[in-house]
Amino acid sequence: MKYLELFDKIIDAKQRVSPYIHETPIEFSSTFSKKTGSNVFLKLENFQKTGSFKVRGAFNKLLSMSPSERAKGVIAVSAGNHAQGVAYASSTLGVKSTIIMPETAPISKYLATRSYGANVILHGKFLHEGVEKANEIMRTTGSIFIHPYDDINVITGQGTLGLELLSVSPDIVVVPIGGGGLISGISIGLKAKNPNIKIIGVQTTASPSMRISKESGKLISVEPSFSVADGILVKTPSTLTFDIINELVDDIVLVDDEEISESIFLLAERSKVMVEGAGAASLAAILNDKIRIPSANSKVVSIISGGNIDMSLFVNIIEKMLYISKRVVKIKVIVPDKPGYLNKILSNVVKVRGNIIDIVHDRISSDVPPGFTKIYITFEVPSRENINSFVNEMVSEGIETKFVE
Repeated sequence: MKYLELFDKIIDAKQRVSPYIHETPIEFSSTFSKKTGSNVFLKLENFQKTGSFKVRGAFNKLLSMSPSERAKGVIAVSAGNHAQGVAYASSTLGVKSTIIMPETAPISKYLATRSYGANVILHGKFLHEGVEKANEIMRTTGSIFIHPYDDINVITGQGTLGLELLSVSPDIVVVPIGGGGLISGISIGLKAKNPNIKIIGVQTTASPSMRISKESGKLISVEPSFSVADGILVKTPSTLTFDIINELVDDIVLVDDEEISESIFLLAERSKVMVEGAGAASLAAILNDKIRIPSANSKVVSIISGGNIDMSLFVNIIEKMLYISKRVVKIKVIVPDKPGYLNKILSNVVKVRGNIIDIVHDRISSDVPPGFTKIYITFEVPSRENINSFVNEMVSEGIETKFVE
């Protein structure tokens, strides 16, 4: 296998970047192990500097350049994490950086990239538009382009993460795929030491370009659609990462936004870690049986690749998942507009240990008879059993209750 010959470059990269990055924790998850019937470990790269694995490849690329090359400055195109990695690494090493980000980039990633000292330019909606803008700038400035994945030094830098996984002797490693730089580096680092380790890639259904390319045996462009996993929306993989993945990656599976959102929620609630959509994709594949796990003794590592989620999106996901899981419910009742009726309803909420979030009265809608009021009440409950108890109490008091979906 020709790409395993790059293993020595990963060893060199490890020595090169170690002074500048964290060796992030690998934590055993009893919660997710019980859910899957195997041994699930989380590689928490969301605790990496800049909140993502991308800083590994950025440092390796910059440290591989000559002083005269670094003096020209660098330019990168990224939706966020590569941008932050290049900006931070450049600032640390005293290199001038320009970052092209799509106009749709999350505000949190845009602000973080600026805070690392980069000159940030917002341009276009997708990465390929940013590349065109970067080429235009390079023609006038002579800056050196740092590609997010189509670069051996970037790939081998990301491969340093794979070396850190060897300590748990994994049977299966599940890795999110955008352009494929991370999974390419991890595959080289692991398969060179143990070719029996299964490497499974995960893409979102909103951007399955590498999955379709691998199935077709050739590079195919797929226009991405919106996804909570904005970090892995890539229209066209590179020839380099496509070839490495064809050689070393065992399978690529797809997850959707609902599955990713549930994993974001569970990681926050059960593991107390905040992750972005791309970072949760690998766990989503494991929890939704997208991957065949041979036995209960199998060690499965989920690469949690980043934690740079937009706060408003995070709040929206948490609220939605609470609603879907019936931990938060919204009811509708129509009762006489007289004193005492609201108190009856609220008393029943208290009986089931509910916590009121919102109450809205509606006396003017066409379905509300004169002298009546429609009341919407949103509240938290500990479990579905509590909801059943609440409904039974309401029925016993003659108050018809409907849930608002």
